[in-house]
Amino acid sequence: MTNATSNAPSLADAREILQLNVAYTRARVLHTALELDLFEFLAEGPRTEAEIREQGRLHSHLVNDWLDALVGLGLLTFDGVRYANTPRAEHFLVPGRPHYIGGAVLQHGRVHYELWNRFADALHDGKATSGKNITAGAVVEEQPDLDRARRFLDHMDTFNQFVAAELSQVLDWSRWATFVDVGGARGNVAAQLVLDHPNLKGSVFDVPGIEPLFDEHMAARGTAGRVGFVGGDFFGDPLPAADVILFGHVLHDHPEESRKRLLAQAFSALPPRGTLLVYDAMLDDTSEAGAYLQSLVCSVILDGGSEYRVRDISAWAEAAGFEVERVIPLDTMTHDRLLVARKPA
Repeated sequence: MTNATSNAPSLADAREILQLNVAYTRARVLHTALELDLFEFLAEGPRTEAEIREQGRLHSHLVNDWLDALVGLGLLTFDGVRYANTPRAEHFLVPGRPHYIGGAVLQHGRVHYELWNRFADALHDGKATSGKNITAGAVVEEQPDLDRARRFLDHMDTFNQFVAAELSQVLDWSRWATFVDVGGARGNVAAQLVLDHPNLKGSVFDVPGIEPLFDEHMAARGTAGRVGFVGGDFFGDPLPAADVILFGHVLHDHPEESRKRLLAQAFSALPPRGTLLVYDAMLDDTSEAGAYLQSLVCSVILDGGSEYRVRDISAWAEAAGFEVERVIPLDTMTHDRLLVARKPA
């Protein structure tokens, strides 16, 4: 006899769906706390609700529930009188801290959230909902808005700091002396590599307008002189020569033909036995939902943007003349994989 309860509705399933449905409320509570500099204010010490209201010029009756929601999310504590940052908020959400990730939170709150509101439009017409190129390079090329570009790079460095740590460990960098990070922006990944590996000297190749932000960041990281900057257009100018050419979170911003073109340019720039490194949230049959969501993020932001499959990048690299050595999963927030390929002797 068939079990009559085997296909019965599950309240646990319903609860999970409803929690997914309101997940944006948690995100917006967090976004708003960053937008109002709450964690930075509380880094100076615990504060009462009245003090928080005064600092933020907040007059709504919603403030108490908002603060208590942040307590429930594990970002604040409350002793009955004062609110304070929890250790994880102190580490990751206070500007200036070494592991600050608030730049990404602000970018998602100010830009991505609105783009996703129009996601159904993108499914209909296949066009990015931003309607424009919102990368840092585009900002400084189209109009010299360095503050806006700096905010965007805070967002990017939130994620690539985890990639840089992994990239530094999973490869034997003692084999190489030089590398160039194509589209490396203000050089956050390059800086980490030369700090971890004294034998290395690096370069960043990106649009000329990024250079002031690059100089600023290298000075802050203590790597001025060990990482150089080469300005140019990687679709119009030859790539700088080096032992290693790195494309990190670059190919997923462009359509397939542009990806193939960049790989061919890398092949031309590398010496015999030179190495190509590519990392993105590459997809395969084992990919989890997060990787596909990351792909949708790229598509929503940029026309032609998306993640791509491991088998495709491998085929493109081989067509360009490379020998693919391996693809390495990286333990990053963006579900990245690293392709390692070599130019034959």
